Amino acid sequence: MKLPTVELCGLQVSRLVVGGNPFSGVGHQDPSLDEELKDYYTAERIKEVLFQCEEAGINTAVLRADNHIMRLLREYWNEGGRIQWIAQTAPERASVAHNIRQAHGAGASAIYIHGGVADTLQEQGRLAELSEPLALIHRLGLPAGLAGHHPETHLDAQAMGLELDFHMVCFYNITGRRGQIDVADSDAHYRPEDRQRAAKLLAQLHRPCGAYKVLAAGRNDPREAIPFAARHLKPTDFIAVGFFPKHRPNEVRDDVEILCEALASQANTGA
Repeated sequence: MKLPTVELCGLQVSRLVVGGNPFSGVGHQDPSLDEELKDYYTAERIKEVLFQCEEAGINTAVLRADNHIMRLLREYWNEGGRIQWIAQTAPERASVAHNIRQAHGAGASAIYIHGGVADTLQEQGRLAELSEPLALIHRLGLPAGLAGHHPETHLDAQAMGLELDFHMVCFYNITGRRGQIDVADSDAHYRPEDRQRAAKLLAQLHRPCGAYKVLAAGRNDPREAIPFAARHLKPTDFIAVGFFPKHRPNEVRDDVEILCEALASQANTGA
């Protein structure tokens, strides 16, 4: 069963894309998992997983625009890798504009503003300040997006007419981290009601959406969580999932199959 794609401003994006938090040692659980991810994910293993994703039909990765990832992608592409990169701005960088230019220069196919940054500005009534970073992405010739951990960030951006091409919608409201990669998440951040709100939000947003944290950072069973997300996707939307094959060696292929089966089932039932 072939993994289908959607079009994003001329880019063909597989409906399941690989997320980068595990590659960066961010497990969104406890410090011991972060350390396990850092020990496991050597450069060679990251590239190995990216090639596995290619074989399974995944053609896009959503990864941080930091030095580690940009250097890794350069190696991967030099070795024949073909996955395209949707870059997430790195909130620890002093200049968003400089980071956007870095990502563009390093080969990004699209760029979006980090969700913690957008959420903070939304809460402060300053979301309009993202107009210039989004315009810069467009001036560089790339699709521009916005992430957010709670629906209001996306709905406000849409209502005020921010010039963006896609939304990255978190299925859980984990705003406490605000981009801090060394802060552990509490299970209390992963509430079922947040997932329901995020899933409904997809239909309210006019632009294509990438749904992420659909597995609640490994807390949800993919056999339930991926079909749940698939039932709420618009025809233009996709899902981002991070992989950690140390404990599930076949998880890339398995998760692709789960999504393909869910999408096929919906097509057959007219859902």
